[in-house]
Parts: sequence; structure tokens; C-alpha cells
Amino acid sequence: MSKIRSKNTKPELVVRHHLHMLGFRYRLHSPKLPGHPDIVLPKWHTVIFINGCFWHRHEGCKVATMPKSNVEFWEKKFKRNVERDKKEQAALKEAGWHVIVVWECEIKKRLDSLADDITTHAASS
Repeated sequence: MSKIRSKNTKPELVVRHHLHMLGFRYRLHSPKLPGHPDIVLPKWHTVIFINGCFWHRHEGCKVATMPKSNVEFWEKKFKRNVERDKKEQAALKEAGWHVIVVWECEIKKRLDSLADDITTHAASS
């Protein structure tokens, strides 16, 4: 598990590159915000989390499998991850931030609509 990175993962780099090519400018992993969002777009008051399906338990995803050994440990760990995610996202929404979650398995499908998700929220605020 020591090889598992929490920052600058391949899915995160793909999303960041795409946003930059579209002209969006952003901050990374802001320690001032709950959950240290992967991408913070201050101008749009939007944060983006790029979640791994396995670690954050993407419902219905074939990647979100349960390890066969030490099941009790993994169940607790995954439950804590999901609860923490919900709590942090609720805190961000309460503070007025628009929260976007991009799942690892959906990156290719979401890239086209990501810019619309960001700008639509800003227009409605």
C-alpha cells in the first residue's frame, strides 16, 4: 500500500491536462478546504475530486471489488473512506462550493461535459 499515491495520480493528471487545455486555471490540493480537493477552481467557486473506484467504493463499478483476505479490515476502511467523503463534500457545499466528483472509470466520458458542469454552476449562482 505504500506505493499507492494520493496526489498526482494518472487519472488526476488526465483531468488537469484537459482542464488546462480548455483554459481553466486552478489550484491543487488546497489544505485550507475540507478534504483537500484534487482541483480547486477559485474563479468558478468549484472543487473537483478525482476518486479511485476501488478506494472510494464507486457503486455498481466492476473495479470496486472487495479483497478476499482480511475482509473485516477492508470493510471498515472502505466505510470510513465513504463517510469521510460525504462529510467533506457536505462541508464544502455548506461553505458555498460547487463539488464535482469524477470517478476513475468515467474519466473518458466525463471530460467532454466537465467544462459545462463548471460553468453552468457559476452561471446559476
